[in-house]
Amino acid sequence: MARKNGGLRFQPSGGTRAAQVPVGKKLRLKIERLANDGRGIAFIDNRTWFVSGALPGEEVEARVLDARSKVIEARTERVFQASPERREEPCVHARVCGGCSVQHMAHEQQLALKQRMLAEQLQRLAGLQPEVWAEPLSGPEFAYRRRARIAVRWDMREKRLEVGFRAAASQDIVAISDCPVLVEPLQPILRALPALLSGLQAPRAIGHVELFQGTASAVLVRHTEALSEVDLARLQAFCSVHHAQLWLHGEGEPQPADSTHVLGYRLDTWNLQLGYRPGDFVQVNATVNEAMVAQALQWLAPHSDERVLDLFCGLGNFALPLAQQAREVIAVEGVQAMVERAAGNARDNGLGNAHFYRADLSKSLTDAGWVDGGFDAVLLDPPRDGALQVVQQIAALGAKRLVYVSCNPTTLARDSSELIQQGYRLKKAGILDMFPQTAHVEAMALFER
Repeated sequence: MARKNGGLRFQPSGGTRAAQVPVGKKLRLKIERLANDGRGIAFIDNRTWFVSGALPGEEVEARVLDARSKVIEARTERVFQASPERREEPCVHARVCGGCSVQHMAHEQQLALKQRMLAEQLQRLAGLQPEVWAEPLSGPEFAYRRRARIAVRWDMREKRLEVGFRAAASQDIVAISDCPVLVEPLQPILRALPALLSGLQAPRAIGHVELFQGTASAVLVRHTEALSEVDLARLQAFCSVHHAQLWLHGEGEPQPADSTHVLGYRLDTWNLQLGYRPGDFVQVNATVNEAMVAQALQWLAPHSDERVLDLFCGLGNFALPLAQQAREVIAVEGVQAMVERAAGNARDNGLGNAHFYRADLSKSLTDAGWVDGGFDAVLLDPPRDGALQVVQQIAALGAKRLVYVSCNPTTLARDSSELIQQGYRLKKAGILDMFPQTAHVEAMALFER
């Protein structure tokens, strides 16, 4: 129930309340240092400003995007005094598109930022540093992204379709003519997509579009109502021109418009091909993914007589290469459809020693039959919230070696502390530059009993 205003107004004991900073306000700031997400930090009027697109030592004009009592989020509008480490952003949309946040940094600086973020989280949250820091795993800084989601929204007022990427810190859609981080085969599709979708009979039926490049190019169209025969024919003709498969996602799982179409990606080092369907999780950077798998196998060093556990296995990205070296691989995933596809990938590649199971990895593993017999080594690649419930049970599995692949240094540090308490030591750690031009950090760590 809303409280009635009795007419009395009280001030906080510290004095008058500071005036709120309005969204859209511009202010000149001196940037002092970088935050862990790559934004510049400035301090003024007892408030902390986090400014995207700014570097230490710079004087910038920043526009307020969001304001809370002591924290202001802003973006750089102008640079009055540039850092010598600043570069011109290669993409004309970099300052408004929400996809890339650190294009104004040279790639070497981006790697250094990510390395520092990982080291700080391990030290601050777990009091740890590895015995050996591995060199960053990196690939091309542009033309690496093989999967992208294109935002689509019907503007009721303007009676037109907006197509592009989400703006930084906003639900606005930025029209994108070129995306330098997208792999080259998908670039012509991206350029031609707005005209195609705007020309449909029912453009309002389109929810979003996903592009994927693997064994073939693919265009997934998410639609909220049935497509007309005319619109379906236009989409099929478009995909035919661009030598791409058309996939449709209405109710249920995505389906290919042509039932004979199959989609996947390769791990060339191991001569493996993995089936994939739009909506499945897949690493967006093929070059770094292959290097990541190679490093994980090198660090884990499975022997031909060993039994290995792969947790959060997905489509078998690690499990299948592991099965080529180990006696047996037990791979576990929480989504049944992914388990079935991973098992199919093992069969299609002639790997009979990889076995796949569905399990809720946030719960106890003691009742799972596949735990019997223990494991010599464990690999886990959890989502951003980490794998605390799993690592609390690792020692009981008997594993001598564990490789942890992380997409969040904070939860990696938390889980590392738990592993140390179970008698493991942190032998190696390093970053994986899966997302160049962003501050997103992926990492790998090796633990030994």
